[in-house]
Amino acid sequence: MKKSQLYLIALILATIGFGGAFYKWRVLKFPLTPNEEVQVWTVEARVGFEENGRPNKVELLVPSALQNGALGFSISEEKVISRGYAQDFGKAHSGGRMSDWSIRESGVRSQALYYTATIIRSTESRFDSSEPKIAEPPELSEPGKAALETLFEQTLRESADTATFTRAFVRKFVGENISDEARLLVENLPDQQARGLFFAQALGNRKIAARVVQGFPLSGDGASRELLTLLQVHNEREWITVDLNTGDAGFPEDFFLWTRGQGPLLSVASDANPQLEFSVVADLADAMAIAKKSTDVRDTRLLNFSLLSLPPSVQANYKLLLMVPVGAFIMLLLRNVVGIKTFGTFMPVLIALAFDKTKLLSGVMLFCIVVGLGLLVRFLLEKIRLLLVPRLTAVLILVVLLMAFVSIMSNRLGFEIGMSVALFPIVIMAMTIERMCIAWDERGPSYALTQGFGSLATACLAYLVMSYEPLKHLFFVFPELLLVLFAMTLLIGRYSGYRLTELTRFKSLAK
Repeated sequence: MKKSQLYLIALILATIGFGGAFYKWRVLKFPLTPNEEVQVWTVEARVGFEENGRPNKVELLVPSALQNGALGFSISEEKVISRGYAQDFGKAHSGGRMSDWSIRESGVRSQALYYTATIIRSTESRFDSSEPKIAEPPELSEPGKAALETLFEQTLRESADTATFTRAFVRKFVGENISDEARLLVENLPDQQARGLFFAQALGNRKIAARVVQGFPLSGDGASRELLTLLQVHNEREWITVDLNTGDAGFPEDFFLWTRGQGPLLSVASDANPQLEFSVVADLADAMAIAKKSTDVRDTRLLNFSLLSLPPSVQANYKLLLMVPVGAFIMLLLRNVVGIKTFGTFMPVLIALAFDKTKLLSGVMLFCIVVGLGLLVRFLLEKIRLLLVPRLTAVLILVVLLMAFVSIMSNRLGFEIGMSVALFPIVIMAMTIERMCIAWDERGPSYALTQGFGSLATACLAYLVMSYEPLKHLFFVFPELLLVLFAMTLLIGRYSGYRLTELTRFKSLAK
């Protein structure tokens, strides 16, 4: 295969790996580090009302994730709490979504129903593509019509387009020194919502599509919140928001949209004056748990076919197993690039896995003790002149006996480190003793000890990398990054130049 083809394959693999990880991070909000926390808000709506003992039905407009996506927020979890009421939650409505509660008969005089949502920030961009609609003009008396036309004429001279016209029109009704025409039009409007609906209807006279939206800022002190009413107009390209209190354009900071439209927010059949209270509590939550909930809501299939869907005990095994390729890559760099010599190909990685249970210092001590005693016994067996397979079997038996002996002695001496010696891969230990003994006989003790030290040093470095918690979290949450390691392995696999250690070896020749 040509090098250009190899480079292309490596580039494709790395792109797939980085692309999948980037999608999980930016879109699905999977955290890059363990124990990462994100800002969350718990929003609660409490509906309080009186019952009359007859069948009752409650309707409440609840927020839409689609509407809030354009404002940078996402709803990760929702709960509806009621006492004895049947629920029909989340059906589509022109103002957002509708939650229905119904009951045939209730013995409770005073009742309270709750809607709770967990809100997180979202970087997923969603364009508000709702269809603009021109509202029906308001029904006004002759003086009212004349006053509205007068305000329109004044506003037209002070504006240049739809946005500036709307802002200038709203400012006619702001402040204490408003004109008599403006005071006449709004003197009978009971609240801010009614005023916003009047503005939307009045702009219908100018063929301007307008609507009312309601919500509240999530930031700020205090748990209680009151709904703010804002006016939105469409300039044939996008919706523009105008504050009814100031006439300024744009949403307040961290504004959470509850509903839009001119319909009633709450309707209770048994009570003409129900109470609706909002509260917001800001907190920090585990980013991984929030990401799993958000993914479960957005794309259940993606979560079901990932490592996060496995049982916790299996997940713990994969957190360790996914680090084996990382350890193998470290060993590849040390052998093919640095030039460190080791016994066996993957023996240092398996020893590093054993270090995960014994910890580094204890593991190194146990490794040196078992290998040292094993070499001593192996040299004694040399005089018997056994064949290869019987000799390996004998060494294996001796390794097990040595492990048992070290464990018993450490237990009697009160040391706990010997209790983990059985976690070492005994076959690998036996092969290490055998190969080290052969290298001792054929190449001398210096060569054998050098390779033994190289194996132990590689295992120690691999353990330090494999036990790094942020890296373990990264490869468990983003296993597609193994494709990046695969691509780098392919590139290093074609490298046949000098190792770093050979620069010292051939230093005199270069001179």
